[in-house]
Amino acid sequence: MTDWTERYRPSTLSEVRGNNKARDALKEWAETWDDHREPVVLHGAPGVGKTSAAHALASDMGWEVVELNASDQRTADDIERFAGRASRNATLAGSVGGSGGGTGSDGRQLIVLDEADNIHHQYDRGGKRAVTDLLKDANQPIVLIANEYYDMSNGLRNAAREIEFRDVSARSIVPVLRDILRKEGIEFDEEALERIAEANDGDLRAAIKDLQVTAEDRSRITLEDVTTGSRNRAVGLFEFLDTVLKEEESAEAALRTAYDVDETPEDLLQWVEDKVSLVYEGRELARAYEFLANADVWTSRVYATDYDYTWWRYATDNLAGGVAAARDGTYGGWTRYGGAPYRSTRDSTRDEVVRAIAESGGFSMTTARLDVLPFLSAVTHHCKPRELTVAMAAWYDLDEAGVAYVTGSGETTNKVQSIVEDAADLRAERLEDNAEGAFAGGDGVEDPAEADVLDREETGEDGGSEETGEDGGSEEDAADDDGQAGLSDFM
Repeated sequence: MTDWTERYRPSTLSEVRGNNKARDALKEWAETWDDHREPVVLHGAPGVGKTSAAHALASDMGWEVVELNASDQRTADDIERFAGRASRNATLAGSVGGSGGGTGSDGRQLIVLDEADNIHHQYDRGGKRAVTDLLKDANQPIVLIANEYYDMSNGLRNAAREIEFRDVSARSIVPVLRDILRKEGIEFDEEALERIAEANDGDLRAAIKDLQVTAEDRSRITLEDVTTGSRNRAVGLFEFLDTVLKEEESAEAALRTAYDVDETPEDLLQWVEDKVSLVYEGRELARAYEFLANADVWTSRVYATDYDYTWWRYATDNLAGGVAAARDGTYGGWTRYGGAPYRSTRDSTRDEVVRAIAESGGFSMTTARLDVLPFLSAVTHHCKPRELTVAMAAWYDLDEAGVAYVTGSGETTNKVQSIVEDAADLRAERLEDNAEGAFAGGDGVEDPAEADVLDREETGEDGGSEETGEDGGSEEDAADDDGQAGLSDFM
């Protein structure tokens, strides 16, 4: 089932409905960009067509799109890698200025930064400053997308021209729904389309989703079909999560529910990935992460194929149907899912843990997040075995929040706090073992630095001899008599 919101995304600005004034202002901004060279911010409620308008503009102008999402790719390195270099590129004609006029022949790239109002909420690793610098130094047109204009920093607001996209009226939504049904070859009663349009409070994207659910397996839709078949507006992300992670529903039912939520597959992937460990454990969690890794591959393929959004259906198959199929049974009770993953403290903790894993192992953040972190969560679930959990916390230097995130235990519990304390002691012991003798002059050597050099010559660079191993202790000393795990388990 291909998402109609993507199948019928406007391919030209003339197809953008309900925001004619904003559409015309955006077109004028693009056609005169060489004269003012300002970035622009498109802001308004979700589902009113901001991102679609940006892509349609690029199509009209013949510009390549470089898109960045502030909730995922927000560090200074990410912004420089994905957008910074592109923004400084000259045109294909070899000049920075270009010819202007909107002919689309100047070979420009349109830099699109989505969720620009979310940057200052993030775990700040230079992202906000990098975006501000990007706006000042860009040689290419830049579009910022925001839901809440005044949630953006003053620096970003002052650096960009403002264009507001208003809620799409029901009168403007109906023709869009009508066109879609005609292309699908589905007959309809006009009253049915009016009911869907009026029920969606100016949200065109949600109206199209309701239309798709209503029209499924029907050759004609009536007002009665909308009453019984349309997506329940009260169904939100938490009910979606319950259906996927807990309830006695088939994988197919979970997949259908995913299409009832007014979120993109990318957003749903973040939600499921962030919350699955609150419900699943052990083998269920490992299987679920395999499906989430597949979903991540499919969402990435959208951008690798010049925004072919048909790949999103496979991402949805995995993140909803696959994750639902990964569990062995059902779970009762209420689960506290918490806030949105990209605005939560939990997400900041995850970022820190993933970065520590990646830096320690010498591999990518993606590998750390999708491959290593699920394994660590499985083998230390609820801090069992304790010795292994202590060793993990010591190796990655995790605080209470980090241990709680990986193990699924409560951050303020005595168990987690004692593990962090023992991990600190273990790190101190290891540091002391590795530093032993480094500053103790012996054999007539008075200079500590010279003594350290001699130590290295005798024992090897890491302070351990071939006989004693890297840590400078014997193989028998490397493991405790009771089998307690040490830092070497995570090397």
